[in-house]
Amino acid sequence: METKTKIKIGISLGDFNGIGPEVILKTLADNRILNFCNPIIYGSGPLVNKMRKSLGLENFSFQQYKTAEAVENKRVNVINCWDEDYELTLGKPTPESGRAALQSLQAACQDLKNGFIDGLVTAPIDKDNIQADEFKFPGHTEYLTSFFDSPESLMFLVSEKLRVATVTGHISLKEVPQKLTPELLIVKLSLLLNSLRKDFGIQKPRIAVLGLNPHAGEKGLLGREEEEIIIPAINQLKNKGHLVFGPFPADGFFGTANYHQVDAVLAMYHDQGLIPFKTLAFETGVNFTAGLPIVRTSPDHGTAYDIAGKNLARETSFREALFLACDIIRKRQLVPVSPI
Repeated sequence: METKTKIKIGISLGDFNGIGPEVILKTLADNRILNFCNPIIYGSGPLVNKMRKSLGLENFSFQQYKTAEAVENKRVNVINCWDEDYELTLGKPTPESGRAALQSLQAACQDLKNGFIDGLVTAPIDKDNIQADEFKFPGHTEYLTSFFDSPESLMFLVSEKLRVATVTGHISLKEVPQKLTPELLIVKLSLLLNSLRKDFGIQKPRIAVLGLNPHAGEKGLLGREEEEIIIPAINQLKNKGHLVFGPFPADGFFGTANYHQVDAVLAMYHDQGLIPFKTLAFETGVNFTAGLPIVRTSPDHGTAYDIAGKNLARETSFREALFLACDIIRKRQLVPVSPI
């Protein structure tokens, strides 16, 4: 369906020696995508052409531009972010692929800040290979939070079966207990509540909060974080009328599929939330950065160097990330929601 306000989705290339370009091109090779969004790849025409040929996508066509302001509907558009003729070394990170990943991300973010595109889908980066003077962050989430001057953000994994957010993100496990405070939990729960209302249209969301310790601390026997940090934060939001429940022991909660009874789950740390999520929705799950003034999604997988260049990567998660970005942009445009 053609519309005058077709959504412009910027796509950062990620590490081009991983599977990012492959899942991007496989997704956009389905021309039906062009009926509801205007995809804009931030990379380079020569590189996209090399990938097109390596994947055997002979009918895949695109238009090259220097700026997103000039892009066309009904076409795959490529913004040339560099002049160098970077060489593909599929399956292996190189200094060039790290530098290009940053150039792509910077250009897309600047266009998003300037309003030239409506949202961003990021292909996987190599978190070590992208490190530079301009990128000293553990991942996309932290970079975007800083770039868009947001005080906080929330890693939010989304699928049809399950939605999981995390209080802490890309930090070592030993740092997690020191990071947890009632104030931080209230901030993250508020971001999650607001996102469920604003981005997913759930007016009275139900949230389950997981404990940090085995058996959710067993009333303090196995740790005091539940009694001193998590329960006070839950009670504060309950007293305001929000449907927040817990803390639940993580193993039993997922083992008995209690996530079906709520709209989202808040985990205390990265792997506590992502292991069950990826077990249930690895090929269809999407990573959404909630709490930002812009819309950013990504597939829920990494660079997968081990299969890069073998034409084995499945584009399902990237396609779902593109769809979710469009859905959230539309919801934000149509139904403004005041924060709690």
